[in-house]
Amino acid sequence: MSPIFDVNVGVRQDSALSFILSALYLSPLIYILEKYLKNLKIPISIISFVNDGLFISQSKYFDISNSHLFCSYNILSNLLKKFSLVVEHSKTETFHFNRSCSTFNPPLLNLSLLEGNILHPNNTWKYLGFIFNRKLTFHQHVNFYANKSISTVKCMKIIGNSNCGINPFQKCLLYKLCILPIVLYGFQLWFYKHMPMSYHLKTLGKMQRWATIWILGVFKTSPLYGIKVIVKLVPIHLHLLKLGSRSQLCTNKLPPSHLIQSLIKSHLNTNSCFDAVSLNSLINKQYVLVKGYLIDSANRFNECFLSFDPWNLEFSPGL
Repeated sequence: MSPIFDVNVGVRQDSALSFILSALYLSPLIYILEKYLKNLKIPISIISFVNDGLFISQSKYFDISNSHLFCSYNILSNLLKKFSLVVEHSKTETFHFNRSCSTFNPPLLNLSLLEGNILHPNNTWKYLGFIFNRKLTFHQHVNFYANKSISTVKCMKIIGNSNCGINPFQKCLLYKLCILPIVLYGFQLWFYKHMPMSYHLKTLGKMQRWATIWILGVFKTSPLYGIKVIVKLVPIHLHLLKLGSRSQLCTNKLPPSHLIQSLIKSHLNTNSCFDAVSLNSLINKQYVLVKGYLIDSANRFNECFLSFDPWNLEFSPGL
């Protein structure tokens, strides 16, 4: 290691080096924070992405959950001061998940004693571009990115109205490269078996209709399936099936120490600390009731042959 020296040059937040430096600086802080919470027996989970931290508390009662969050926030604020870091209280927010169908009025979280704000629980929560609601239906998530894609389609009409213009083939290419990645961002959150997806597919179908009409330049009353055949666009639900199946198979190519592999097949990683929450810890009755992307990925592992598994011993000669 080099000797200690002063640095008077900063690193931008979008720089590739900022993620590495932030991880090196924040790892000891998170380790100390977890030790504090464990010694105080406060059941809080911590997730951090660069400078965006998250406290997760699970409880049947709001008072208990808010007290755990208050204590954790107090410990974190004191640790950050010791690390010469500052908490942006204005960006702090709270959110509650709830499966009840009755009226839901969660209490406030008062952080004014810790120089914070009085937090009012939001109806939606946006984290790393994913928009969550209280029942995890992801309607707001699909609406946001579908509207964003439709706005992109309307803006692209300017390209088609220029002097030279672009032909339908180029428009179709723009749709596949610029619009589909936007509207399908995070589709694994809501696209899995036994998930009610009628609302999601209806919203995405409207987006695809706008794009198809723009590509061909036809009337709005044109039959949808006919113009899709002319443009050679795959219906959105079939396109999601293709992407979903491919992404599920790709999980088998991850190394055994990866987080997803630890949750699906914890026996592959002897040092895994996720045995208690892995799928292997579920009994058969629980496994049938659980729904989600990880369950679909685990069920598809039997479709992977040796030639698909890059970590198989047969592909490691000399060992």
